[in-house]
Amino acid sequence: MKKLLYFYLCFFVLNSALIAQENNLDNKIPESISESIFDSENQNKLNFGGYGQIDYNQPFDKDIRENGKLDVHRLVLFAGYEFNEKTKFITELEFEHVSELYVEQAYLSYNVMNNLSVKGGLILIPMGIINEYHEPPSYNGVERPNTDNLIVPTTWREIGLGFDGRINRASLRYQVYIVNGFNGYDGTAKFKGSSGLRSGRQKGAESYISSPNISAKIDYYGIRGLKLGLSGYFGDSQSKLYDGLDKKDDLANASADSSVIGISMLGLDYRYSIAGFQTRGQIIYSKFSNVVEYNLFTGSDLGESMMGYYAEIAYDIFRNNSSIKNELTPFFRYEQYDTQYTVTNGMTKNTAFSRTELFLGFAFKMDHGAVFKIDYQWYKNATEKTFNSMINMGVGVWF
Repeated sequence: MKKLLYFYLCFFVLNSALIAQENNLDNKIPESISESIFDSENQNKLNFGGYGQIDYNQPFDKDIRENGKLDVHRLVLFAGYEFNEKTKFITELEFEHVSELYVEQAYLSYNVMNNLSVKGGLILIPMGIINEYHEPPSYNGVERPNTDNLIVPTTWREIGLGFDGRINRASLRYQVYIVNGFNGYDGTAKFKGSSGLRSGRQKGAESYISSPNISAKIDYYGIRGLKLGLSGYFGDSQSKLYDGLDKKDDLANASADSSVIGISMLGLDYRYSIAGFQTRGQIIYSKFSNVVEYNLFTGSDLGESMMGYYAEIAYDIFRNNSSIKNELTPFFRYEQYDTQYTVTNGMTKNTAFSRTELFLGFAFKMDHGAVFKIDYQWYKNATEKTFNSMINMGVGVWF
């Protein structure tokens, strides 16, 4: 933990020094489809867009021959309708691996006043970076960071209602939502040591609620080129054992209570860009309560907490060449995550769930919304002495 704090301190000092040297940055480029679809230049009420990625992953092992995997990882179709200047509807339909269909977003937004909107529907939980800004050209690396995949877990969306607003004088954006929680138990345990909360995402698919949860985030954008985010998620997992439960049946109530965990998740993230230099990083920490009871009741091996973090640096080497309109951005990312960061007393920690990953690669952008990526990945868990490796290649689009 001390090394992590030192690492972030070094980045903060570096960023502060660079800020003093640069005063002319363009921050007007939208970061996601939902921010760009109703651009003032587009006067249509009904707007369409989308994004997608096609990947190739080839693992290497000195002793074992392994096939590579080629996949139309995702294709997302986006639609937005503007009823009037205050009222908009936004939705995303996602095809994963060709055969799986999901609704990724579907919410109605009403602008109550300047810089304050009410949102209701299937909403992305504002935790970290990638969960909200996950279009492939918007991040380095062929695949999304595994901290976002397992610890957050991306793409995490639930049905809820809340506010999205800005306080421009303080350079703050805030989001607060009441949502349904994770499905923790529906006859089988949904949480486990290897994947944490990931299998509990309800995704708006016949979701149920036994207790509401709160999701909130504050973003600071007062320093040119720098964005800082602080996010939180608090509440209990949901359990189908509460459905039709006799309130006077103490034994049944005790069983239902044992199928639930309390969740407190905190995230800190930053993104900084200046004169072709880019850096970003985040740390996500989750603490759970009632874990002993949950594991005894369900037979699961959920840890008491999870943590993941990464930091990344990149540089656009075509930045100062006005004759080249493309971007060529080499990058390096260090990542560490553990789905059993701590365990309860009497439980043996599985060190195989503690993973370290390093990435070295580049992204070549033909346009803001079209990219070719390649990276070399080293990865190992805490039980392994040497790194495994993999090469990843892919194309990504956003339109």
